[in-house]
Amino acid sequence: MRVVEIGAFMAAPYAAMQLADLGADVVKVENPSGGDPVRQTGPFLGEHSSPFVRLNRNKRSLAVDLKTEQGKEVLASLLGTADVLIENLRPGALRALGFGPDQVAERFPRLVYVAVSGWGQDGPLAAQPGLDIMAQARAGLMSITGEPGGAPVKVGVPVCDLVCGLYAAMSAMAGLRAREATGRGQCADVSLFEAGASLAVWEAGTFFATGESGAKHGSAHQNSAPYQAIRSKDGWVTVGATTTKTWPAFCRALGLESLLDDARYGSSYDRYHHRAELIASIEETTSGWETDRIVEVLVAAGVPCAPIAETAQVFTDAHLSEREFFWDAPHSELGAVRQIGSPMRLSQTPARRDVAGPVLGEHTGQVLAELGLGEEEVAALVAAGVCR
Repeated sequence: MRVVEIGAFMAAPYAAMQLADLGADVVKVENPSGGDPVRQTGPFLGEHSSPFVRLNRNKRSLAVDLKTEQGKEVLASLLGTADVLIENLRPGALRALGFGPDQVAERFPRLVYVAVSGWGQDGPLAAQPGLDIMAQARAGLMSITGEPGGAPVKVGVPVCDLVCGLYAAMSAMAGLRAREATGRGQCADVSLFEAGASLAVWEAGTFFATGESGAKHGSAHQNSAPYQAIRSKDGWVTVGATTTKTWPAFCRALGLESLLDDARYGSSYDRYHHRAELIASIEETTSGWETDRIVEVLVAAGVPCAPIAETAQVFTDAHLSEREFFWDAPHSELGAVRQIGSPMRLSQTPARRDVAGPVLGEHTGQVLAELGLGEEEVAALVAAGVCR
């Protein structure tokens, strides 16, 4: 399967990376003058962006100026060999070049076209620029993230970008599956805004039942307790003791049997409504215990729990290392580049572990040759500044 990516920053490149990991030949089309803006994002390994070489692994880079007639001809030839096009330019940008969804559908009826944008291809907001933080804001995620009474907080990772990328990859695969039956491709319209809004499952359950809006709960669950971070002697530990089995086990493991006889804490929902008093009582005990000791005792009791790790600890985690989640990808100029692994562990067709993100235009000659251009034709395009 060949995927053409005309992407920048996060959502479309992340979607294409998922398909590349699963075996697709992903050709990343970039402007010869600088390429994907992430290439200019630090920190840097020599002259190369460290985030870029990880976000764009297992891809080939074709550097071509799509604003030129020759560049458009190259793209058309490439799309003629492709199964999927994923793009996240502003709505209408590719249409102006002659490659909008309906234009592409007419010329390449079997192509699955995945259009990723901030707000969608139509609607009142469609023409506005939309980045992850704007999507988090309008999707309500920032209004429910952070401590009660605190300032709005975005999720630490660009969650709308990333989830939108996953939806885009799923849409591509669904489109290909449908094509097997119909023989035709289709367009998928995927937005950061709707990706973010789709995550508010608990909040939707509350609003459509009661009309109440969501609120900030810090690390706590929206309607169950205890399900949050609790203070220890040397930091914090997360616990999830909300069921009829784990709640008694939690109390007995920590010597808090008195809580089992308190009518305020009879059910998880009761505990949620008295969460402030409950957590205060729990922390009177846990604040005198080391985090590792709390985890040890609760694990032995069968209670879900985990320490809060810093990212540096995650990237050296013994469990992830034992499962070989991290791997080294070769790069043509940097040598081995450490990569985050794919969470998709398929027993018969494992995710690819080939190469790190490419140098700008690294595969231009290779891709053009596959499209039937000779060495002199490629050299002429490079000399004219159409390709790099």
